[in-house]
Amino acid sequence: MLFASNRSRALSHGVAIRLGLASIAFFVAACGTSTAIGTPAAPASAPAGASSPSSAASGSSARTWLDTTKTVDQRVALLLAQMTLDEKIGQMTQIENGSVDPARTASALLGSVLSGGDGNPKNTDNTAQNWYAMVASYQNAAIGTRLGIPILYGADMVHGDSHMTGTTIFPHNVGLGATHDAALVKQVCQVTAAEMNDSGVRWTFGPVVAVPQDIRWGRTYEGYGENSDLVSQLGTACLTGLQGNSLTEPNTVVGDPKHFIGDGGTAYGSSTANGPTGPYLLDQGVDKLDNATISTLFLPPYQNAVKNGARIIMTTFSSTQDGGKVTGDKRWITDVLKTQLGFTGFVVSDWGAVDQINPSDYTASVKAAINAGEDMIMVPQNYQKFQSTLKALVQSGDVVQSRIDDAVTRILRVKFEMGLFENPMPPANNWSNVGSDADRAVASKAVSESVVLLKTSPNLLPIAKSSSVLLAGVGADDIGIASGGWTISWQGGAGNVTTGTTLKASLQSQVGSGLTYNATGDFAAGTHAAVGVVVVAERPYAEGVGDSSTLSLPADDLAVIDKVRPLVGKLVVVIMSGRPVMLDGISNQADAVVAAWLPGTEGEGLANVLLGSVPFTGTTPYTWPKTAADAPRIGKTACQGDVYPYGYGLDATGKLLGPSAC
Repeated sequence: MLFASNRSRALSHGVAIRLGLASIAFFVAACGTSTAIGTPAAPASAPAGASSPSSAASGSSARTWLDTTKTVDQRVALLLAQMTLDEKIGQMTQIENGSVDPARTASALLGSVLSGGDGNPKNTDNTAQNWYAMVASYQNAAIGTRLGIPILYGADMVHGDSHMTGTTIFPHNVGLGATHDAALVKQVCQVTAAEMNDSGVRWTFGPVVAVPQDIRWGRTYEGYGENSDLVSQLGTACLTGLQGNSLTEPNTVVGDPKHFIGDGGTAYGSSTANGPTGPYLLDQGVDKLDNATISTLFLPPYQNAVKNGARIIMTTFSSTQDGGKVTGDKRWITDVLKTQLGFTGFVVSDWGAVDQINPSDYTASVKAAINAGEDMIMVPQNYQKFQSTLKALVQSGDVVQSRIDDAVTRILRVKFEMGLFENPMPPANNWSNVGSDADRAVASKAVSESVVLLKTSPNLLPIAKSSSVLLAGVGADDIGIASGGWTISWQGGAGNVTTGTTLKASLQSQVGSGLTYNATGDFAAGTHAAVGVVVVAERPYAEGVGDSSTLSLPADDLAVIDKVRPLVGKLVVVIMSGRPVMLDGISNQADAVVAAWLPGTEGEGLANVLLGSVPFTGTTPYTWPKTAADAPRIGKTACQGDVYPYGYGLDATGKLLGPSAC
């Protein structure tokens, strides 16, 4: 998803217990009310301007689409037959929570509400319990409308239930890609789904199945890697973890593989978009590739996702050189995705992406998007403008009624498949389950498996717990830096923004008094230790804000290496980053270099590898370039302009786990 420059965006045992919970009927108090969550009786009269409903829609007992003995398609057809054009267009409308309250959700007949990166509960603590109450207030409003159609509430829970405090924040996908472990990724996404249910949200905007070909892109860390097969494998593992065997199972959520298509293939300098910090370089740019190359590189993860139950797919902001903005490209959305791949769920656009099709003509943009096959539009703010525009297009014949009916059929199909008409909200009162010890143990395992050893020296790793150790670097004791973007807020931020365990705390608990920490490396005169550990880190960013021309780390962090190097016998440098970065000032001074990616809240997983209780097993999911200019991968052979090839890594003894260094 994108946010306009003036708005921030907005297990095993533990999972088994969660998945064993039965679905129950319940009531919840939301926003100071005690409105029941359930199927309400319809209002006595239809909304103004609507055609008179048949008796089937006049009361809950006559709502034939609620008959669970009928097939999903039968139920969809029964409901669709009762809907006015306004109600159908409402289902195709998705609005962010900062632009609509529950009452207007009902009056606008919305099909979906989302939280942007900063779309957290207002004027209250950002907890799972308050998230649940917020979502329930919107759901109560939706099911109180004439036909009682529940909304789908969505958010970018892209590395755990990552919008709220106290939840389990997993490594970003770049780290999960380094594990090359599909079973673990599935487990990570099962935990994510369970914690999302605890907070009331049942649609996550993920998994990201981009195949980034230029790590200068600010969304590189959202991708599992540069290899289409790896992305297909891990993306599908996550999707099945989120969705279970059936979307009516407890603790499941619907995912949306994104961003279709060409995500990660945009050319450097091709973007015309701007963000809060200035122009983007790659994000939302143009894939300067022919359609055959786009299909080869970027289509396989979607083919695999559709075969394995994808029910929603989000399209990309990006353009292709042949078809322009994908949001308005019928060839890709209808001809390839829906027809060739046989996708029967619904397609949703990204944040305000429709506006980009023809920036000077909103009507033309809406017409192009809907006729291309977009089913639900992430507007995300001015719903009145979108709904009136689309209605006029239908009335003029520029968008045919059958296209509207097809879109709404697809949306309703997913809602019925999820069991939302029977259980509009997940069971209440489970918010204390988020961030459980069992969930955090899964995250710690994921961190351990993600760590990649790039360089080492004899008799250095693992670090002996009896050693004297100097630890330095701000990132060693900062949950926000370790978690990166899409953590609590759109861009993320430094600081201990949520509950977790930093690397410093984890090392301290195991090394004890042998560990001395100073964030800036300014240790007392005469200090010396057997081993030094310096953490250098990218600062949090998201989307095009993270587009980089240099791939460089902060100068202040690199300066810490210079300070610590003379004070220790051996030096280990740990890199926390969303992608490979330049190693200038690191490789020439460090005896060992460790890529920790963006590990999230469970720093003990990293400490366990450094101290040897868990082995180094991770390998690079991206090629590590020599210079920023060497970053693009398309058309290159392995090691062309690189330091380390895709799949490279070492164990603690220095033995290769994959191909040799370049």
